[in-house]
Amino acid sequence: MKILILGSGGREHTFAYKIAQSSKCDKLFIAPGNAGTKQIGENVAIDPNDFTKIKKFVLQENIEMLVVGPEDPLVNGITDFFKQDNEISHLKIVGPSKRGALLEGSKERAKEFMGLYNIPTAAYESFTPESLEAGKKFLETLDAPYVLKADGLAAGKGVLILNDLTEAKDELENMLKNQKFGQASAKVVIEEFLKGIELSVFVLTDGSDYKILPTAKDYKRIGEGDTGLNTGGMGAISPVPFADDVFMQKIENRIVKPTIEGLKKEEIDYKGFVFIGLIKVGEDPYVIEYNVRMGDPETEVVLPRIQSDLVELLSKTAEGKLAEATLTIDPRTATTVMAVSGGYPEAYEKGKEIKGLDTVGDALVFHAGTTINEEGKVITNGGRVIATTAFGENYKEALKVSYQNIEKLHFDKMYFRKDLGFDLA
Repeated sequence: MKILILGSGGREHTFAYKIAQSSKCDKLFIAPGNAGTKQIGENVAIDPNDFTKIKKFVLQENIEMLVVGPEDPLVNGITDFFKQDNEISHLKIVGPSKRGALLEGSKERAKEFMGLYNIPTAAYESFTPESLEAGKKFLETLDAPYVLKADGLAAGKGVLILNDLTEAKDELENMLKNQKFGQASAKVVIEEFLKGIELSVFVLTDGSDYKILPTAKDYKRIGEGDTGLNTGGMGAISPVPFADDVFMQKIENRIVKPTIEGLKKEEIDYKGFVFIGLIKVGEDPYVIEYNVRMGDPETEVVLPRIQSDLVELLSKTAEGKLAEATLTIDPRTATTVMAVSGGYPEAYEKGKEIKGLDTVGDALVFHAGTTINEEGKVITNGGRVIATTAFGENYKEALKVSYQNIEKLHFDKMYFRKDLGFDLA
């Protein structure tokens, strides 16, 4: 089978790594890919949002399966684009329809969906520039901290958590009136703050049946002790130690089942991943958000733990036959540590040579923001650059190996957090 993966980050490198292990994969393409994916398959210089070019390439290379990594193409309707075109409607696509992708594309839609199917989540209200004053009054009814979420896609950076009421009102105005996050904040969801510890649960579904993948916990803040600005993720751990069988049963019964039932009831074409961002409040799970694809850097710890043939799982998903597939998970813990460019998540420089890649031994290296220069050297090409994933009998053992190996990598102004797992002890 010829397979095309869309995307260029650590998530897509991890997908390429697992897909290439399958005997069912004859040829693998990644568009546009990075320096890591180039070692596994063939990188193709196509923007994941250029559907016409992707169609041309699919026909030219007789691609049989399309795996959509990032959220943008899904929210923009890539699945519908292919399924409505007779020339390419035979293609197996891993990724929901545009209607399904609205669960990530609109925070308001996600909240309405949760309300409709009694899925536990924080209380909320939505506001537009026209209802700015009502939004400020709503903030006054809440206790600090205040949670403001841009309704649309903002590359993981559209959420503000503020302790001061005046600052929260100012930021609400900044988002709605001054478009702090562009079109993404043309509408803002204000929600009640839930105090607890976060985790992510990943579900693979064909819209009818589902498989719950390993849990993961990622670390979003740039600074140690979860301080500083939000990033796309500084590392992850899987499984989450506190997500025991009792807690997972609550997640399945209260959240996963009603989510899949809701998709079925609304006849939403959904064949792909549901990433459920959760928070454990006391002993109960609440949904913070839905994403309609795998997370990054969680993919780097979740997929390596899947022992089943990933191409088989994805094929059965695309065909609506997921019930026929088996899912086997490695019982060990996986951890990943992300190295980022100096200055990230604000201004940072690209083009720094990455050294030490050939010295990493007992860990997997996943490229996030890398490329190859004219001299054939691997250089930085993004804020989040490269990650090391390792296994252990528990998260402390695995982290020790991840850290030992990331210390072998070097580029100018490289930074990584040294305290992952601090909140699990």
